[in-house]
Amino acid sequence: MTKIPVPFLILVTLVINTQARQKSTNAKATYKTVTVYTTAEKTDYRLTKTATLNLTPFGQPLETQPCVFLDATRKFQTIVGIGGAITDASAETFAKLPAAGQDELINAYFNTEKGIGYSLIRTNMNSCDFSSDSYAYVADNDVALKTFNIAHDETYRIPMIKRAMATAGGRVPLFISPWSPPAWMKDNNSLLQGGKLKEPYKQSWANYYVKYIKAYEAKGIPVWGLTVQNEPMAKQRWESCLFTAEEERDFIKKYLGPTLQQQGLASKKLIAWDHNRDLLYQRATTILNDPAAAKYVWGIGYHWYETWTGSAMQFENLKRVHETFPDRNLIFTEGCVEKFDLNRIQEWSIGERYGFSMVNDFNSGTVAWTDWNILLDETGGPNHVGNFCFAPVHADTKTGKLIYTNAYYYLGHFSKFIKAGARRIGTAASRDKLSTTAFMNPDGRLVVIVLNLSNDELPYKVWLQGTAAELTSLPHSIATLIIE
Repeated sequence: MTKIPVPFLILVTLVINTQARQKSTNAKATYKTVTVYTTAEKTDYRLTKTATLNLTPFGQPLETQPCVFLDATRKFQTIVGIGGAITDASAETFAKLPAAGQDELINAYFNTEKGIGYSLIRTNMNSCDFSSDSYAYVADNDVALKTFNIAHDETYRIPMIKRAMATAGGRVPLFISPWSPPAWMKDNNSLLQGGKLKEPYKQSWANYYVKYIKAYEAKGIPVWGLTVQNEPMAKQRWESCLFTAEEERDFIKKYLGPTLQQQGLASKKLIAWDHNRDLLYQRATTILNDPAAAKYVWGIGYHWYETWTGSAMQFENLKRVHETFPDRNLIFTEGCVEKFDLNRIQEWSIGERYGFSMVNDFNSGTVAWTDWNILLDETGGPNHVGNFCFAPVHADTKTGKLIYTNAYYYLGHFSKFIKAGARRIGTAASRDKLSTTAFMNPDGRLVVIVLNLSNDELPYKVWLQGTAAELTSLPHSIATLIIE
């Protein structure tokens, strides 16, 4: 009888045990219940729990049976967070609220139980249009940045960011975006009206980001990432600065990327573009096809304002970038409904724009989604150039009351339930009037978004692993289904 060596037996045992563990890990989870939260026009439903259902055996659906299909075995991008921007305008408006109003606002956004659980924050470096005035953090012609200080931000913005982070439970990814370098660094000698960064000041401007990040972190606010330039192809009457794709590429590879590395900030997520979807592919290919620039770039940021040209939202451009550069990340960095009008504040299309964008952005590979101002006043400001816009929440600074638009609830259908670290999973609807995206949270629960932009009430089944539950999608509604 042949004697089998002991080491070989040990190896076989290890292989068998490993395979058993893999089979156990890969085994399909058993999902049993569906909890439904709904927001719908012409109802009182606002992120309201409207049903708890059981999944029961259901085989092959017929073509006459509308379905939302789920495949939890197919996993895609990992979600970083969903949130909004704390700008000067948001922080100044917040400071005008009474203590109770401030508590309400912070909880409404950042408390995971009482509110919608924001998990991402953006803020402006130097002034932007949603500031009460124009400013920078250094004195004129201080190339060495010896006068650099962030005293301006300590009055309103830093305290609000700290409260938001504390309410959210600690660390929340925060990224910074500049609208313009100091005026003296630019060829038009102005923070406003576009202009370009002068060659002699490119290193000084790269050092500026480092100063800002380290100043915030010294105040106890960790900085997760940064964009190179807000809207680098837009000459605006407010703070702006122009970079062609080649100029942004070269600034990244010659100045900003190396400076971050040399200053111990290589872990910060560097985000290029930060402008609309229309030129996204050209900007991404120009920067990411250059290995010397691409090695510094974590992802490509984008906005939704390409519609100003008369175009629809160009989600196909996101898909092209995602399939071309699958090792880079897509992040929605800004969006709002423009041209504020208090008479339109409860217009249902405002929230639907958010829902439509978010479903399609996530399905196109986006890993993080950032709204613009989280709070504005009753005029859609403050804004030092009169560019007044909608926010999900407005404050009536005369009465101290908060006004919640439906955009707040549409955002909450995503941010409250989709946790950082969630993975998007396979989903598809059998009717074009239902739009859907779905995720698996780190705890294994499934989060399914079903959007209905039509005037029709649509019965449908949510179908998973040969089981289904029957639901009804109300006209002009969004629903979040929690499956566990």
